[in-house]
Amino acid sequence: MRPGKFDATILTLGFAFLYIPILILVIYSFNESKLVTVWGGFSLKWYGEMWRNDGLMSAAWVTLQVGLLSATLGTVLGTLAALTLVRFTRFRGRLLFSGMVYAPLVMPEVITGLSLLLLFVAIGVDRGLMTVVIAHTTFTMCYVAIVVQSRLLTFDMSLEEAAQDLGCPPVKTFFKVTLPLILPAVISGWMLAFTLSLDDLVIASFTTGPGATTLPIKIYSQVRLGVTPEINAICTILIGIVTIGVIIASIGTKQRELQRQRDEHVAARGATA
Repeated sequence: MRPGKFDATILTLGFAFLYIPILILVIYSFNESKLVTVWGGFSLKWYGEMWRNDGLMSAAWVTLQVGLLSATLGTVLGTLAALTLVRFTRFRGRLLFSGMVYAPLVMPEVITGLSLLLLFVAIGVDRGLMTVVIAHTTFTMCYVAIVVQSRLLTFDMSLEEAAQDLGCPPVKTFFKVTLPLILPAVISGWMLAFTLSLDDLVIASFTTGPGATTLPIKIYSQVRLGVTPEINAICTILIGIVTIGVIIASIGTKQRELQRQRDEHVAARGATA
């Protein structure tokens, strides 16, 4: 059923409300004037000033390190969690395990950040880069688990059984058969985890320490004193990175659907043979 004019109007207004401020920010990142509310002509000089801003670049490097490490760890743990939930449907503590995996999805970030802060203080861990990585891994792995689990639910188990019947050990079967087939979902989960880590402010603010100031924290601390053109420039770059991540994740989703259709086609041909 095609949407009516009223539905289309409401949808357009909703998207405009969400994205016009972002578009304005991107436009003013190319503003010649130092005053962010006064257009002084097109210029790229604030991007150069941004690169020469040691504070912003240091925070950006920390954010990149945290994003890469937490996304990788979250992808590994999330994939293992998805395999456990799909392949082992009955084991003692499964309900508790699934609840712990999915808890960060519904738990407020303030609660997650405060809980991790109390944990690090209780065990005597100095806050820094690794505590932020651990915190981001904790809440990103659940998103990876959901993405990979959706692919495993439609996975054709006969492919693994055929490989094992031919003498392939279970571990080798996973790396040679299972992992290549679910790889688009794993990549999509990694990109989603990376983008979530990239723009996190609340959890990082609880778990960060000296020398581990992430870019969102740095931007937030500077915005309270006033928006500068350098902030517009680096926010534009962040928007570009997140957009690329969303596009790659969308492509991965389409690849998962195509792979599912191929698996169904192969299974149908095998059943009729």
